[in-house]
Order: sequence, then structure tokens, then C-alpha cells
Amino acid sequence: MSEATFTFRVDEALKNDFTSAAKARDRTGAQLLRDFMREFVQSQQEATDHDAWFRRQVQIGIDSANAGQLMPAADVEAHFAARRAATRRR
Repeated sequence: MSEATFTFRVDEALKNDFTSAAKARDRTGAQLLRDFMREFVQSQQEATDHDAWFRRQVQIGIDSANAGQLMPAADVEAHFAARRAATRRR
């Protein structure tokens, strides 16, 4: 993997505090920033994946409703009341 330089401006006091905190964890600031960047990219990908999944689920529900595949509210309530009761018994 090739490497690239990432340059940005930061307040001197923040830089010094960050460097000190990194040293206290036996890490360099660059190592911590790389870790943060990896975690941030991963969390954004997970959020994107979840959003796509959620949108698919909503579309499935819309398509089902448009096809007339609906349950009366009383049946839904009864179903989940039974599930709650089963959970409480455990």
C-alpha cells in the first residue's frame, strides 16, 4: 500500500496536548490519527450499509402493503403481546 501525506493546521496548544496524550499512551500522534481515520471510515461504512439495509426493508414493507398483504392492528398487537409474555416467562 502506498502512503500519502495528510497536512492540516491545528492550534499549537491542541497539538502539544495531543502529542503529550499520545506519548502517555506510548503512541505517536500519527499512529493515533491513523487509528482514528480507520475507525471513522469503518463507522461510516457501517452506517451506510445499515442505511441501505433499512431502506430495503422499508421498500419491502411498502411493496407488501401496496400488494394488499396487511395484518389487522389487533392481530399485530396480539402477536407481540404473546412475544412479550414469553420473554417475561424466561
